[in-house]
Amino acid sequence: MANSYDTDLDKNPANYQPLTPLTFLARSAAVYPDQSAIIHGQSRCTYAQFYTRCRKLASALAKAGIKKGETVSAMLANTPAMLEAHYGVPMTGAVLNTLNTRLDAQIIAFSLDHGNTRILITDKEFSATVKQALTLTKTANPIVIDYDDPEFDTPGERIGNVEYEEFIKDGDADYDWLMPDDEWQAISLNYTSGTTGNPKGVVYHHRGAYLLAQGNAITASMQKHPVYLWTLPMFHCNGWCFPWTMSVIGGTHVCLRWVRADAIWQALADHQVTHLCGAPIVMSTILNAPEEHKRKLDRVVEFFTAAAPPPEAVLAAMADAGFNVTHLYGLTETYGPAVVNDWNADWDALDSSERATKKARQGVRYAALEALDVIDPQTMQPVPRDGETIGEVMFRGNIVMKGYLNNPAATDEAFAGGWFHSGDLGVMHADGYIQLKDRSKDIIISGGENISSIEVEDALYKHPAIQAAAVVAKPDDKWGETPCAFIELKPETTLSAEEVISYCRENLAHFKCPRHVVFAELPKTSTGKIQKFKLREMARQ
Repeated sequence: MANSYDTDLDKNPANYQPLTPLTFLARSAAVYPDQSAIIHGQSRCTYAQFYTRCRKLASALAKAGIKKGETVSAMLANTPAMLEAHYGVPMTGAVLNTLNTRLDAQIIAFSLDHGNTRILITDKEFSATVKQALTLTKTANPIVIDYDDPEFDTPGERIGNVEYEEFIKDGDADYDWLMPDDEWQAISLNYTSGTTGNPKGVVYHHRGAYLLAQGNAITASMQKHPVYLWTLPMFHCNGWCFPWTMSVIGGTHVCLRWVRADAIWQALADHQVTHLCGAPIVMSTILNAPEEHKRKLDRVVEFFTAAAPPPEAVLAAMADAGFNVTHLYGLTETYGPAVVNDWNADWDALDSSERATKKARQGVRYAALEALDVIDPQTMQPVPRDGETIGEVMFRGNIVMKGYLNNPAATDEAFAGGWFHSGDLGVMHADGYIQLKDRSKDIIISGGENISSIEVEDALYKHPAIQAAAVVAKPDDKWGETPCAFIELKPETTLSAEEVISYCRENLAHFKCPRHVVFAELPKTSTGKIQKFKLREMARQ
């Protein structure tokens, strides 16, 4: 029986609009038209100009025939064009697919086919990979738009139909862009790293992007007009949604085409950077810079890192250099970071060992996430809060993906029991903080990128001299983790570590290749299963 609160109080355009991060840019352009939005090399762009360029891109895409629900892919570095794509593409109702610029041509071709890419915007620097990928596609035949960065002399060639600036030149600056019909409408497509075969296409919706964009601002305690340095790849989970976050508070994007120590330190000092994100490799780059590149900072810079928790020595060195490091955790399926090691001020009084123990934990849920727990996947009941009982880390809320594109079986499996199953194994502490203990799929996180041990092992097994191979993560101060390969050779064969690494480089993206090779008999169970936990211990030693 309906009550009075359900009667004659219906949704209408005046009291209900779909949530979308596109409105953040429209607001900042109206409220802060002259505020600096983007710094790239010597170029500067205000919010009014940023909004205009995004509308012109959207208009040009619409004129090219892009419609709601179609895919526009971007193979771009951290440049203004990538920021514009985060708004201009969904302004047409289309879906933005940001491609990992570090992947090989075969995986790029798979992504273009699987997402049915209609238009591909590609940076000239990546022309060799993209050119090869286009010859490998089976169904995709996209219009190719070249981005020739006007601020930097980049290698490569133009391989497309038109250059980016020429493409948007005739776009309508007043284009009446499309709000989503429903906030559940797809806004972006991100491919996982292919942990078991081909990558899976993770679909984000406008609602989730809107909420995590605001969640980032809350988690990072961002005030009005922060300055954000792009050391995190924008292709990675849509840059953890920070392309949309900065428009929430009228912040400034400082683009960084190449993550190099001198450029980082120069940007930090010259542009008064307040925030940046990155994998442990970025911290190593900052700390190990030549002294002549380092600059004295007159403020504390907030640094957010994911992947393996930073060692206490690294945290201390970062603090001495002027950075406050916060540890995050999440997955592609959760729009990037959805868990934060929310630091309790009382922990400052702990000794260094106890502080390191606290820092090693992944933490608690973002404000934008409704539920986070460690659950027994068999019973679907929470494990005891004892910091010892291992279960699977699971998520529930509005910043969990729509599902996997064209893969209902994988979607159903991921959402079994009404939770998103991360595949990560961990414990829950008494104070509600989670801590990862292992990865059920043996994922190696190196430099912030996921590497499938299975994929590397498959490549190794194809070598004619290799009888058995197993790949595990080896802790690394610079990269967080790196692949370590344990190999058994066939009788009467020889092979050097250098030859193994060279072979892998010919068959895998370079960042996936083992950096360490050990020739040894692999420990096995009585049924012949390789005991990876023993190999991990060997790798640590």
